[in-house]
Amino acid sequence: MSYVVKDHFFHRAKKEQYLARAVYKLRQIQEKYRLVRPGDRVLDLGAAPGSWMQLTSSIVGPKGFLVGVDIKKIQHPFPANTVVLEQDIFEPAFEAKLLELYGPFDVVLSDMAPSTSGIRVADSARSALLFERALEIAGAVLKPGGHFLAKIFQGPEFHGLLLEVKKRSEWVKVIKPDATRKQSKEVYILAMRFRKSHEV
Repeated sequence: MSYVVKDHFFHRAKKEQYLARAVYKLRQIQEKYRLVRPGDRVLDLGAAPGSWMQLTSSIVGPKGFLVGVDIKKIQHPFPANTVVLEQDIFEPAFEAKLLELYGPFDVVLSDMAPSTSGIRVADSARSALLFERALEIAGAVLKPGGHFLAKIFQGPEFHGLLLEVKKRSEWVKVIKPDATRKQSKEVYILAMRFRKSHEV
């Protein structure tokens, strides 16, 4: 859906000078679970327009490092310890290049979502594909014991992917933040203390 619902979170984001209301989803998860810490190296997938980067940058501080990736341009100016990549995550060797230049990471975040068609099965399938790719990238670039948080639409693929995450992490939680619109099928899967692929 391309329209903007100007709800409480929309107005709050404007007032607090965040680029999008989505920041409050991450903020709630962060306040409860402390997945990002000062000094962390963080990868943010599907980062545009940049509200998650704004929050994450303020948490990691000057000793941390942040890479935001999206196929859309991110216009906002960020601190010097932040890199913005306008890139397709499905490009071959994306994670290898990322690891070589900027990794490994303590945390991988993904707020990626498909352009929705209104056909629930098709939308959830596209969302699952993005989630699966984020999980694949996390497996390649996360430090052992790192954390992973990614959005997914609930659909036929959801439970299989949740099981896959559980195999690869010590602790997993499915979260629907307060800022998520009531009619939305989106949830976030939080995986703490990630294991490398060969440890599964």
